[in-house]
Amino acid sequence: MKQAKIATHLKSALLVLALSGLLGGCASSGNPKDPIEGFNRAMYGFNEAVDTVLIKPVAQGYDAVMPAPVRTGVTNFFDNIADFFIGVNNLLQGKPEQAVSDLGRVLVNSTVGLLGVIDWASDMGMEKHEEDFGQTFGRWGAGDGAYVVVPIFGPRTVRDTAGLVLDVVADPVNHVGHIPTRNTLLALRLIDSRADSLPADKVIEEAALDKYSYIRDGYLQRRNNLIHDGKPPREKLD
Repeated sequence: MKQAKIATHLKSALLVLALSGLLGGCASSGNPKDPIEGFNRAMYGFNEAVDTVLIKPVAQGYDAVMPAPVRTGVTNFFDNIADFFIGVNNLLQGKPEQAVSDLGRVLVNSTVGLLGVIDWASDMGMEKHEEDFGQTFGRWGAGDGAYVVVPIFGPRTVRDTAGLVLDVVADPVNHVGHIPTRNTLLALRLIDSRADSLPADKVIEEAALDKYSYIRDGYLQRRNNLIHDGKPPREKLD
């Protein structure tokens, strides 16, 4: 059963990459950072439509009716799961001190924090990091590859899409045996995450003449900053 799920995730990611490459050959934009812009804009439009019709309204309702302490607990619960894999990625990136801190956060929050619902680790001064397999590939020297807008998941690069496959495969929520529970957890995490990003919508609307370009450039800049731990190399001028 688990092997079938993993195969499905891998096939989906490979299909996105193959389709991106195919359309990229037909719709090159001339932008080295975004050579398949035609495809990406179409996929961005699709994601925007799904968000406008379904995800955002549900997230707004969730934000309106859910008490703040409960929402914080939900966010903390899923962040606690993420901290374990953040620790794994810090270890793979050769940063053992950060990895020990991340795994220490999981130990503290999973016990006295009631399965992560209460973030005692942060109160104890244990810093929260942000790492994933895409960043690990970047630290290992893998190039960005083309910018890609993935269905539902949104902006990525080819390298980060490959990392996303591992993130999804390793995610313990995806391996919950009871399907209704698994689907409820996945939906809750998606809605909670979208609710957290609602304040950014107004900023983007006011600041961006072209939302697609604004989000793309912001994503690429942020990822470069994360991969180099806040000290990205200066870009070479043509």
